[in-house]
This record gives sequence, C-alpha cells and structure tokens, in this order.
Amino acid sequence: MQAWPRHKAPRQTWHDAGMSSAFTDLCRYPIVQAPMAGGASTPQLVAAVSEAGGLGCLAAGYKTADGMYQEIKQVRGLTSRPFGVNLFMPQPEYADPAAVEVYRNQLAGEATWYETQLGETDGKRDDGYEAKLAILLDDPVPLVSFTFGCPTREVVQAFDRAGTRTVVTVTTPEEAQAAQRAGADAVCVQGIEAGGHQGTHRDNPETDSAGLGLLSLITQVREAVQLPVVAAGGLMRGGQIAAVLAAGADLAQLGTAFLVTPESGAQPLHKQAMTNPLFVHTELTRAFSGRPARGLVNRFMREHGPYAPAAYPQVHYLTAGLRKAAAKAGDPQAMALWAGQGHRLARELPAAQLMEVLVAELDEAKAAFAARGAE
Repeated sequence: MQAWPRHKAPRQTWHDAGMSSAFTDLCRYPIVQAPMAGGASTPQLVAAVSEAGGLGCLAAGYKTADGMYQEIKQVRGLTSRPFGVNLFMPQPEYADPAAVEVYRNQLAGEATWYETQLGETDGKRDDGYEAKLAILLDDPVPLVSFTFGCPTREVVQAFDRAGTRTVVTVTTPEEAQAAQRAGADAVCVQGIEAGGHQGTHRDNPETDSAGLGLLSLITQVREAVQLPVVAAGGLMRGGQIAAVLAAGADLAQLGTAFLVTPESGAQPLHKQAMTNPLFVHTELTRAFSGRPARGLVNRFMREHGPYAPAAYPQVHYLTAGLRKAAAKAGDPQAMALWAGQGHRLARELPAAQLMEVLVAELDEAKAAFAARGAE
C-alpha cells in the first residue's frame, strides 16, 4: 500500500502543485461525493462520480452487511475506478429509556395522523459493524471511512494490511488527534455547515450548538495533526472547493450538491425541497434520530425538536415508520430533509455533468488566485 504523506516538511499549496499526491491514485480531481446514509448514495451515483474523476462513496449505515456487499458489487460492475465505503461506529448505551418513552408518547398523534406504527427502539446499536468489517477485510475496497467515532488501532492496521486507506470523520481538533493516534490515513473535517448527522465521536447534548465552522476547523485540525484533510460542510460551488483547498484541505467532500442528481436515491420530495421557497433555512435537530443532524426546518422539526432526547439510534428506529409514511403521503413536513447550509445552491444536473461544472469553477477560481498573486 502506498503511504500517505504525513506533511512533516513544508508542502506546496494546492495552486502551486495541484492536488496532494496522497490522493492522485484515488481520484483525478479533489472532489469526494459524501456517503449519504438512507438511500441517497446509490451505486449509480458512486460510479458516476468516480467515472467523472471524483471519489464516489457508498454509505453502509442502516444497511445489512449483505446489503452493503451487494452495493459494492454493483459499483464494481459499473466502474473500475476507486471508490469508498463509509461505516457507522457502534454506539454506547447511554440513552435514558424513560426519556425515549416520553418521546414515544409525544409522537403518538403523529402515528395516528399518518396511519402507521411507531418503531421499536431495541434495535442493534452496532449497525452490523463487525460483520461489515469482516466483509471489507475479506474483499477490500480502496477506501473505508468511519463516522460517529474512531476505530481501534487494530482495525486500522488490519485495513492497512489489506491495502485499504482509512479516513475518520472528525468535528474537533481533539477528535482528529484521536484519529492520528489510531493510525488513520486521513481525517474528514466536518464543519457545522454540513447536512445530515454531525459525526461527533461522543454525543454530548451540552455541545449541540458549539460546532465549529469549516474554515476555522480546517486550520485548527491542520495545526493539531499531520494528516491529509478532507473538508466537508456546505460546499456547493467550485469556488468554495478552491477556498477550502487554499485553507489547507487536500480534498473537498460534497453531499447536498449530489443529493439532487438523478442518480441519487433520495426521495423526490427531498430533492424538490432543496430549492423550494417554503424551506428557507436549516437547523440542527435531534427530532428524527436522537443525534444532532442538519436538515431543512419543517413542521416536525419545529414541534418535536425541542423535546427529542439524546438517544441515537433509538429515536431513529422510533421515527422510521413515520418518515416513510410521510413520504408515501407526499408530505415533506414530517420527513427528515437533511441538507447543508448551501442547499439553495443545489443544481439538478446529472452527476457527471455536475462534476464537469465543479471542475470548471475550480479551475476558474484557481486562475483567479494565480492572477491576484501575480499582481
């Protein structure tokens, strides 16, 4: 396996040398399609992004181990280019069962309205982690990333022996240091602007509103660790990609930008909501899953968000039927409309065409930087 540089010596900036050599064998352009759990990151989307020179990523979260493997095989049938797979880390038992039951009672009226049942909350908290590890070590993929925690050094070393690169999602410099101690090859630095779940290693309700903005976080992480950085959070344009690369990132990860592509498996109502003037802004909420996640503010979030307990994945299981029933009824007001802060900038383009546009915008920004530097 080719070693990733640890940047112990001064390195050239992105506009001097282009994308870091650590990534050139994974993707032609410094663009990663975020692994969006819940169905958006289809094999078709992953393959299209990788074929276009980016790095497509499957989301194994909420899938069975076999379901993950079937999608891996589909991607391999669509492209020979590298791609990644994202895993959810097992969650500790800290939820208060009484608080979950109180929330269940609060949602009883929603279940009646949508003519569905509230879900059972005793589902597995490990998301099939060990079974997924076994498959990925037996039949390796180029890259595996982790969310909601940091894998052990033993797991990272096993992937290293298998030739798989490892990336850990982090939201603080301290989490980045934990990833470096574990031997991870890189960190995905997730700013507070990001759509979907915040990938915090420890879910602490007292820090729900204490997240860092992406540009500040990139700088703090780069000064805390010597690892390549993938920047994520609110990125929708090539100029923004240029900005995070100039700030010290090696790659930029985009989720909401790809969510509205035809290859995405997101619900049509979810895609339409990105630019629907009825949904004017996003907020972090625990209403749908029990963990902080950024989504478009709708009725469900407003009415239930303030009372949702810190109980992931119990609340996720509890509301699963409601969310599906709302989608079936054509009602986005009770769906989890995950979106980053840049959602109004979404463009309904095929993934390959979106990649072309992003690269052209990146090149334009790169030329503008060079011109200013020559003045």
